[in-house]
Amino acid sequence: MPPKSKESAAAPVTVPWEGAARFKGKKIGVCVSGGLDSKTVSKRLLMAGMDVLAFSADLGQPDETDIQNVKKRMATTGVDTVIVDLKDEMAQGCFDIIQCQAQGDGGYWNTTGIGRYVTCRGLLKAMHEHKVDVLAHGATGRGNDQMRFERYTNVLYPKMSVFAPWRDAELLKEFPGRTEMAAYLNGFGIEAFVGPKKKYSTDANLAGLSHEAEDLESVETSMLIVDPEMGVWPSQAPDKMEEVTFTFEAAQCVKINGKKVTPQEAIRLANTIGGRNGVGIAHALENRIIGTKSRGVYEAPGMELLGKALRYVYQAILDRRATRLFEHCSKIVSDQIYDGRFFDPVTTASIKAIQELTKHASGTVTVGAYKGNVHFISLKDVSASLYNMADSSMEASDGLEPGLEPGVC
Repeated sequence: MPPKSKESAAAPVTVPWEGAARFKGKKIGVCVSGGLDSKTVSKRLLMAGMDVLAFSADLGQPDETDIQNVKKRMATTGVDTVIVDLKDEMAQGCFDIIQCQAQGDGGYWNTTGIGRYVTCRGLLKAMHEHKVDVLAHGATGRGNDQMRFERYTNVLYPKMSVFAPWRDAELLKEFPGRTEMAAYLNGFGIEAFVGPKKKYSTDANLAGLSHEAEDLESVETSMLIVDPEMGVWPSQAPDKMEEVTFTFEAAQCVKINGKKVTPQEAIRLANTIGGRNGVGIAHALENRIIGTKSRGVYEAPGMELLGKALRYVYQAILDRRATRLFEHCSKIVSDQIYDGRFFDPVTTASIKAIQELTKHASGTVTVGAYKGNVHFISLKDVSASLYNMADSSMEASDGLEPGLEPGVC
């Protein structure tokens, strides 16, 4: 007679979980990363007799060398995982945010907010195709993502329910910390270990990385404890400026250094160039949706490099009134994306206004990346430019004649 498996020896077939019991007979789609939390929640749902299928988004995460590893890690829990390739959608999301110059509190590119609307839209579509009735997410009850997942689900698939396990009192009592989660999984022969206390946690996608929590929660702790994963600190960057040329058409980057690029190619190359020159590392005490403040250190080298280059084109084509309207709409888009409201009418209207204002933002910009800075080098072929060198000259020229009454603009 074959020996019993570790799983059958460790626990009965069904272990009650009152919080999840209301979903009995329904299919639960769990958003996972393959980490300790994902495996614990998925396994616990299985042991409660739930029908579980995991979903994970491929967003071009720089900290995930092979997205298929998520599927392998989740397989140890007995749960199958659907990997949804959203790299192109993520790249276009980056382009849209760069066009809107949409930055979060503290002036950093809100890479997590961008990633969440792409993730939710893509995973919800896949869940709908797999007949999922309930979306379960691992977001903490103290952060922004719980709101984002629920808002996007309610807007895009209002008939789908949302379950937040880490707001469930029963689960929180059963797993008060990582040690208890690891012990639970080890009881089934599932590899899991706590390891040494981390300095901070990281969330990543093609747009960049956000680092927060743990040691970073103390404002007496230097941001320099972070080890950049997409590049280097400015002090470690080369002592030589690296020039890079971007060609934009209607505010979208179409060439880098004269070579045609897709949005994904553009973001990846800009990440590489910006990263090695220490560009795009920011610090902020941001205002969370739920009303608290959170501290973070953010990496977005490609977003910063492309965003700053495009800003130079905007300076040439937007007059004073257009600039003020652009800034107003940009702030609305920034706040809406942060709040998980990308698909709200006010967001759509603001983005359309920005697209109208920037439809003539075409030209070629050369910038220099140097130790965390992006310096202007040159601007050319901007056919819609309002800049007239003769008018702006402080010397005698064929431009503006100071002896005449100024025109009404």
